[in-house]
Formats: sequence, C-alpha cells, structure tokens
Amino acid sequence: MAHVVTPLDQPSNYKDSQSRVDRQRQHDLLSKSTTLYIGNLSFYTTEEQIYELFSKCANSEDGGGIKRIIMGLDRNTRTPCGFCFVEYYTHAEALASMKYVSGTKLDERIIRCDLDLGYKEGRQFGRGKSGGQVRDEHRQDYDPGRGGWGAQAQRLEAERRREVEERYADAQDGPGAVAGGGGDWKETERPTQEVRKRGRSPEDEGDNARTGHRTRLDDDMEADRM
Repeated sequence: MAHVVTPLDQPSNYKDSQSRVDRQRQHDLLSKSTTLYIGNLSFYTTEEQIYELFSKCANSEDGGGIKRIIMGLDRNTRTPCGFCFVEYYTHAEALASMKYVSGTKLDERIIRCDLDLGYKEGRQFGRGKSGGQVRDEHRQDYDPGRGGWGAQAQRLEAERRREVEERYADAQDGPGAVAGGGGDWKETERPTQEVRKRGRSPEDEGDNARTGHRTRLDDDMEADRM
C-alpha cells in the first residue's frame, strides 16, 4: 500500500561510502538497528544536552534506555564537529526518536536523525580535508554554531590576507618608498653638529694665556695710578 505522506520513522537513502554492505543487506540491518546518527549539531552542544533530549524517547520500563552517546570529533583537533551517534537498547526507541525528535531544535538548531548501521571505531572522526565534516569543507555561508565560515572559504581568506601583506611589504622596501620615522634625516644632521663642536687647539690655549697676561698688566697699571 502506497503512503501519501512518508512515515517519519523511515530511514533515508544515505549509504556510507566506506561501507561494503549492499543495499539489500543495509535495509535488513536498518530494520533492526538501535543506533541513530544525529546531524546538524552545534559545535558547542554537549553530551549532557543530547542525553537529556533523547532520553525522552527512552523506555526504561521495558529494559530500554540510552546505551551510549559517541560525539563526532574533528580528526585533527579532537574537538566536537557537529554530529554524534546515539545508541539505544531497543529498535523501538530509535524509531520513536526518528518520529518525535528529528526536526526539533537543540541549541537553536534544527537537528536531524537517521537510522544507522551501527557505530564502529573510527567513524567518530570527521572525513573532511581539514578534519571536520565534508559539509563544512565546502560551505560558503557563515554559521557561528559551526565554526564560522567553511574550511575552504577560511583558506581562501587566509591566502588573500597573506598576498596583501606581501604586497605591502614589497611596497615598503621598493624604490620610492617613504623613509620611516625620519631616521635618515637625523643621520645626515649629526656630522654638521659634530663639526660645530670641535675640540680646543693649542693655538686657542696660547691666545687665552696672552689675554690673561695682558689683563693682569692692565690691573697693575690701574693700581699704580690709584
């Protein structure tokens, strides 16, 4: 029977590029899966916040509950990069989260949930060139909850700034550049000032001695007239 509206608890058509499972086998595994992939998270959302939200669909009375949460990490910095895996004890709990949690807001962001084949070691790391998720590698918009600009846009901006700095440095060192601080002018003034303040010569000493002797003779003659 065809559905007019797609059921909310149906998995997407996503297939892990690194998985060797064929489509039919994947469908069979998802029909029993207790693991959810959670996407579009903020880099600042904590594991405690995720646990609080997804525990609303847990059914501990029937032996269920959240088994564990695996935070997605940047491959290089080992910091959260916007996704996680939530493992329940039962398949029904995972389906309930697909119905009631996927599409709601967490940290002012609409999150999405999808059934997953199951967590394996290494899948917690981003696969983008810069270490994060591939979607953030090519993103052109500014998203403050996911590190600002995309990684590719950040690299282009860094290259542009470096080129501007190099051109500015070449302009300062090239011909016709303005001398900085007037240092060259001060250096040319110093020899003139030193010439004006030359030392005393032996001739100056002789002139001073003769002048002093003449002054004493004049004083003696004035004393005789008195």
